[in-house]
Amino acid sequence: MIYLVFAVLLATRGVAGTQCNSGKYTTNRTCCKECPPGEGVVEECGEKDTVCAPCIDSETFSENFSATEKCQRCTRCTGLMRMDTPCTDTNDAVCVCDYGYYLNSRTNKCTACTVCPKGSGVLYRCNPDRDTTCESCIDDTFSDQETALDPCMPCNVCEENEVQLTACTQVSDTECQALNAPNASSPTSTFTTQFPSPPTPSVTFAPVPDDDPTKTTTNQDYIGKGLIPVYCSILAAVVVSIVAFVIFKTWNSCKKNKQGGNNRACAASASMTPSPEGEKLHSDSGISVDSQSLQEQLQQAPTHTVIKIDGGQYLAMPLHACEEVEKLLQGSEEEGHGATEETDWCNLAGLLGYGEERIATFRQEERPIQALLSDWSSRDSASVDSLCTALKKINRDDIVQSLMAKPTATSSV
Repeated sequence: MIYLVFAVLLATRGVAGTQCNSGKYTTNRTCCKECPPGEGVVEECGEKDTVCAPCIDSETFSENFSATEKCQRCTRCTGLMRMDTPCTDTNDAVCVCDYGYYLNSRTNKCTACTVCPKGSGVLYRCNPDRDTTCESCIDDTFSDQETALDPCMPCNVCEENEVQLTACTQVSDTECQALNAPNASSPTSTFTTQFPSPPTPSVTFAPVPDDDPTKTTTNQDYIGKGLIPVYCSILAAVVVSIVAFVIFKTWNSCKKNKQGGNNRACAASASMTPSPEGEKLHSDSGISVDSQSLQEQLQQAPTHTVIKIDGGQYLAMPLHACEEVEKLLQGSEEEGHGATEETDWCNLAGLLGYGEERIATFRQEERPIQALLSDWSSRDSASVDSLCTALKKINRDDIVQSLMAKPTATSSV
């Protein structure tokens, strides 16, 4: 009998050892493998064993051992739902109602949490699975605002040196005031003095305390009102100072501009008009001209004058000099410039800073080159150096040599 029981146990153990957990077999009767959590089935077993592949974290997941389930997509929390637990390769995401909402068991939808009214406080706060629980404020507690977070607050208790003005209620706290406060009412004492003879009516006095806080308040108000005119006076003085400074700067700037124009006119007249022998000309701008040497130079070169101010040459060409430049610029067929007559002066105008529209205006003049030179010489930036530089760029060195060969009378600062 013992041998029979032992044989049955061995047979049962052998059958249990060959049990297939997946319940599936390949064609050659091999138990199919199960994919563990975190992996999904890519190819089910048949002729070959099961093929598994890892799930993608935060995108797909697999929670169980299986020989047939593939990786499933993670749940997306949308609308009034928020993610409580993120999705992993072995667990799906857990979504709950957003803050301020709870899951209503009757509608199975997220519903806004209840707000406790005045006179009630929060007993249990709202959470994703349960609404707010409110309770009425009793036993010296109050709530003076609507809330979904705060419980009933205990009422304030006045101190010994305070007097209670308003008692605590469900919707308001106790209001206390110090005994020596300005608005605190002070008891008055009544004294009655009677004279036996002759009989007089009773006299009643209401004494006022020496330290009356209203006196201090009155003095402070008086001081504050007295400072207002002082502040206004200071502000007015500042404004007047600023206006005076702006007027002075404007006047000084206009004076300098006017003085600069007078100095330039004086310098030009001094360079063109000789003064008596040995006399020196002076101007506010600091220009000093030796009239004797200036007269000699003017006699040598009466038709071409250049004034040098602050190290720069400013053009002052007389009419016959402009005509000579115009004649050389136009050229002649014998000198080989007849074919480029208009091109030269147009290119020169462009190098001197004129645009196409302005050049077209010069073309309409009877003598366009004279109009160009006359307009350009009136500019503050016009100088012999800049004119010669522009002429060299258009390959008219002959005109440059003609200009530079003329003697000039100069005055230095």
